[in-house]
Amino acid sequence: MQANTKIKTLPELAATLAGLRGQKRRIVHCHGVFDLLHVGHLRYFQEAKAMGDVLVVTLTTDRYVNKGPHRPAFTEQLRAEVLAGLECIDFVAINPTPSAIEAIQLLRPDVYVKGPDYKDASKDVTGKILEEEEAVRAVGGRLAITSGDTFSSTSLINQHMSVLPPEVQAYLADFARKHSAESVLDYVQKARGLKVLLIGEPIIDEYMYCEAIGKSSKEPTMVVKRLSSEQFAGGILAAANHVSSFCDEVAVLTQLGTENSHEAFIEDKLRTNIRRIFLHRKNSPTIVKRRLVENYFFLKLMEIYEINDSPLAPEEDEAVCQALMAHVPNYDLVIVIDFGHSMLSDRARKIIREHAKFLAVNAQCNAGNLGHHALSKYMGVDYMTATEHEVRIESRDRHAAIRPLVRGVYEKLKCGRLIVTRGKNGCLCCDPADGFSEIPAVAGKVVDRIGAGDAFLSVSALFAAQRAPIDIVGFAGNAAGALAVATVANRDPIDRVAFCKQIESLLK
Repeated sequence: MQANTKIKTLPELAATLAGLRGQKRRIVHCHGVFDLLHVGHLRYFQEAKAMGDVLVVTLTTDRYVNKGPHRPAFTEQLRAEVLAGLECIDFVAINPTPSAIEAIQLLRPDVYVKGPDYKDASKDVTGKILEEEEAVRAVGGRLAITSGDTFSSTSLINQHMSVLPPEVQAYLADFARKHSAESVLDYVQKARGLKVLLIGEPIIDEYMYCEAIGKSSKEPTMVVKRLSSEQFAGGILAAANHVSSFCDEVAVLTQLGTENSHEAFIEDKLRTNIRRIFLHRKNSPTIVKRRLVENYFFLKLMEIYEINDSPLAPEEDEAVCQALMAHVPNYDLVIVIDFGHSMLSDRARKIIREHAKFLAVNAQCNAGNLGHHALSKYMGVDYMTATEHEVRIESRDRHAAIRPLVRGVYEKLKCGRLIVTRGKNGCLCCDPADGFSEIPAVAGKVVDRIGAGDAFLSVSALFAAQRAPIDIVGFAGNAAGALAVATVANRDPIDRVAFCKQIESLLK
């Protein structure tokens, strides 16, 4: 059979297999990414073929490959073509769904075959192998594990085809010698038991996609045509969604407006395991940050705020403070992202500092608070993240070398740990035990930087609260940031499984 005739859609393949099954042919099914074919794959397919008469292979579609933002190395069509070229494989199909379960249900194999990596189901960070075994049993088949040696496409890609710069590859190799992927992921597993409270303003990020159609004939104004719009749950809402994938018990304490509250939208976008502690501010909207985005080049042209950033009325501040006193002491970890839009007064910050068991903070400088918000509003916290820009504002110094400035701010803030994010330059870490260290960025393709800092803090705080070494904390933050910049705004929250797969991928 020619290779191009072997590649079918899943419905086409299901129909073909139904006919073969009627001829008493035994169907064997393999599923995976198969990003870089190697001898381990060949032995795996040969052993699988020996278990039956017809070997079918389904591929994870590009969209659902979760081995990090720089993968897959080869597109689904190229991967399918290579697999179809192997004599032992009879049919290939690209699976359009996130897991193999739907493909198993449709193809109804007699044997579903996985490699030796899956012999111990407890080491499968996705948790899917047990579901796949249940699915194949439900259609009358069985799960089989091959006996061959384990080879790794990821290791080969990292060594010979990595998209990361050589200095980053060298850092990761050194990091992996000190900290195995298993030791890093152990913190992820233990994070499940953390009770986490997130505090800060909700922000509805709205992208209004436009087409530039020219300059106004009468004024020096660019004219755009609106095409579509999209809204995202941003601010503390996005951070809560990130954390809720890692922790079983999560709550968000935030303040909505009573006018244009977007409460139904927020309820719909927050993950189901997040406890809502909603306060309300009279005669105010829930904050909306609307961006005009040129559709073709994805360029942000202008940002418009819908906001009431005047100080809270005394009774509203009292309500916030009472809520903080009631809830902050009940959590193992409190994460504050203070956007400086008036929800948190000096009194509220004092309550948080005094009552939090472990406090992680980002006090963000943005267009709405520039010159009126400062890192020093949060002295003595357990863990703080800041951007290089925020450190320079705190230091009142645009041009000095960054390392001395970071050290000076760290000493000034008297915080337990400080990590300063620097975009493509990674992050700088200050820690009393481990000293001063630098960790490179691990991002692949950058789609959108909105929300990356919130993702960095949200995930890295889970490691910091467990007193992980500072280089693990920073590495985890950079990995979360890499996932965040690979999607538009906060369209897709950080997923625990995707994060774990990325850690494994980077450290192989």
